[in-house]
Amino acid sequence: MPDDTPSVPPAPKPFRPRDELGRPLPAGSQNMLELPDFDANPLERNHTLAIEYFDAGNYFAAHEAWETCWAQAKGTSEEEFFKGLAQLGAGYTHYLRGNAHGARALLQRALDRILTCGSPHRGVDLRAFLHDIRVAHQVAGLVEMRGTGKLPPLKVVKVPQTSD
Repeated sequence: MPDDTPSVPPAPKPFRPRDELGRPLPAGSQNMLELPDFDANPLERNHTLAIEYFDAGNYFAAHEAWETCWAQAKGTSEEEFFKGLAQLGAGYTHYLRGNAHGARALLQRALDRILTCGSPHRGVDLRAFLHDIRVAHQVAGLVEMRGTGKLPPLKVVKVPQTSD
């Protein structure tokens, strides 16, 4: 695990009210999604929370936690890894929202970044994880290509973990 740290901490994200799937709501709307203050956590805690949220099927929260990890890792060798995981959470979020194009595009970006890391990496067995990510990516691509129809239910998967 690299020991390099970013030189400047990331700026906190502004608050936006959101629905249950993380979609932004108009200012002044009731917030339907409560998330921890990821900016107040160290990177390791956010990575652990992201895995927990992903495993629970809360892909938007996982995306937010990994996006914060990405910001916390800016300028380090871990930046691309966390950017890929943030895109993974966003891709699964778009899948749940029924957005085949967004799911396919973000899952492809996630795969492109995650595949550059060795497996295991930061406790994640990436090799075991790739099959499920690729299946969701292919299904979204087929629905997008056809231009009609809905995405089938997303197979709930857990982040395969190792003890590295």
